[in-house]
Amino acid sequence: MSTVALKKPGQSVRDLVSPEEWQVRVDLAAAYRLVALNGWDDLIFTHISARVPNSDHHFLINPYGYLFEEITASSLVKVDLAGNILMETDSFINPAGYTIHSAVHGAREDAGCVLHLHTDAGVGVSCHAEGLLPISQNALTVIEDIAYHAYEGIALNLDERERLVADLKAKNLMILRNHGTLAVGTNVAEAWLRIFTLERACAQQVAALASGKYITPPESVQQTTMEQGRGIGGLAMLAWNALLRKLDRIDPSFRN
Repeated sequence: MSTVALKKPGQSVRDLVSPEEWQVRVDLAAAYRLVALNGWDDLIFTHISARVPNSDHHFLINPYGYLFEEITASSLVKVDLAGNILMETDSFINPAGYTIHSAVHGAREDAGCVLHLHTDAGVGVSCHAEGLLPISQNALTVIEDIAYHAYEGIALNLDERERLVADLKAKNLMILRNHGTLAVGTNVAEAWLRIFTLERACAQQVAALASGKYITPPESVQQTTMEQGRGIGGLAMLAWNALLRKLDRIDPSFRN
């Protein structure tokens, strides 16, 4: 049975966790703020999680009922793979979020962060019979890394976890049919850059299809771009540090 870490009067969350966990908390809180800043949030729904370093697959996720613009490093809820809350909190977590994120964190040792969205463009492409089309640079850089998972309703059935990870396999992006998008990264920065690229590709596809006509690059160019895109993860920290500077200029309270 998991033990809940209790705070003493005047003790902060930062006092109770390792420096490594605190850094993950700061990065995860930043990801929530960035989702809100980009207009990708869905009221209090959707979720982002990050694995706690040096733990038995414990992970952090948002307190259910908070807007993403409200999330801070201290407000994140720590749970284990069984859904037990591991640190004293007045909050609880989204059951659908637990289903999806526990599945990926439990199956993938490399899943340092799992980021799931319900954007208009992402859901739009998830409903398109052909999924993501190879018609933009952004699409071509990630299209090889995308898995698909059939819609089974709101993710409250724990049995769905087995099917979700079977569909995901070793891919780092997923289009959940009729539902949204998902990215996996070894850290928050990687997951963010992957979901950003996929979401941009989805928005560009929706715009292209709205015109009724679009151009598909030749097969040779598609292959070249896909090969070039395989190194996109190496740019994650470069982009992430710039995004943290932006958040610090706008509102640094995510670090609290």
